[in-house]
Amino acid sequence: MHILVLGGTKYLSRKIAEIAIGRGHDVTIAARGESGRPPAGAAFIKLDRTQPEDYAALSGQGWDSVIDIARIPRQVVQALDALSDNARHWVFVSSISIYAEHETVGQTVETGSVLEPSAPDSDAAGWDVYGNNKVACENLVRERMGEQCFIVRPGLVIGNDDPNDRFGYWPRRIARGGEIIAPGTPSDSVQFIDVRDLAEWIIDAVEAKLAGTYDAVCPPMSREDFLNRLQYAVGAEDSRFTWVPVPFLTEHGVSVWSGEESLGLCAPANWPGLMAHDVTSALAAGMTIRPIEETARDWLARDRLVAPEETSLLASLSEGKEKAVLAAWHEERS
Repeated sequence: MHILVLGGTKYLSRKIAEIAIGRGHDVTIAARGESGRPPAGAAFIKLDRTQPEDYAALSGQGWDSVIDIARIPRQVVQALDALSDNARHWVFVSSISIYAEHETVGQTVETGSVLEPSAPDSDAAGWDVYGNNKVACENLVRERMGEQCFIVRPGLVIGNDDPNDRFGYWPRRIARGGEIIAPGTPSDSVQFIDVRDLAEWIIDAVEAKLAGTYDAVCPPMSREDFLNRLQYAVGAEDSRFTWVPVPFLTEHGVSVWSGEESLGLCAPANWPGLMAHDVTSALAAGMTIRPIEETARDWLARDRLVAPEETSLLASLSEGKEKAVLAAWHEERS
């Protein structure tokens, strides 16, 4: 199959291209080339999506599928204008950030309400309009491609090369052992998807010409199960978890979800539904999820290879901060 990946040089889009190449497909990467090199075996077309005239380099070619992960509506419009007439199938990678609320547990694509879309010609790129932009992009793709589009809404995408490091803290910290802050309660829901599983399913969808809209995350698991499985995966028998409520953590300067002095995969206390989506339809449509133990071992092996001195992560809780918060929590309880 002749597949065009808009991007293809970084994290998810690169993994998509690598898997497609590995399956023997003819893959073209269209990107600026500033985020990294295209994978071996791909044709490369230099394309700056702020310059619509760059699409001229792709004119006259037919595509079995076009794969796009953009977040700016104007850029999606321009890609559709340039490519949709010669595309048999279109994949758009959206996000669960499109949902209007995250309080409801068990939301599905059919039951969850979405944010108001940004204007189709918007080129605003701020994270404050990220969800609105993705809604607009989804609508644009559906309007143009009809039943020939596959739209996936990932939650947290984890694994090697994650540019946000939101998962890596956990296998690294658990492997170090000792007393570890476990945020929230043991029954809190956790959801994610390994970047390899997401990329594999996207190429499965391309090959099958799958259409429709799906949330793309694993079935929810409890935080206790998540942490215990990671503990088993990294062989850290001497680690022990102390459960600390999220409001107490935030009061003591610990961020949730991502960023400096943060605990990844920890949702705000008032968002119990953020990582509790019902993905029955995605599993029925062929999405497969590898064991979290495999993801953790692979991440830790790569971490030890490339960062043997334990370099800092973009999202993590420092040892000093963790000790201070644990001391404050034990003092309050006593």
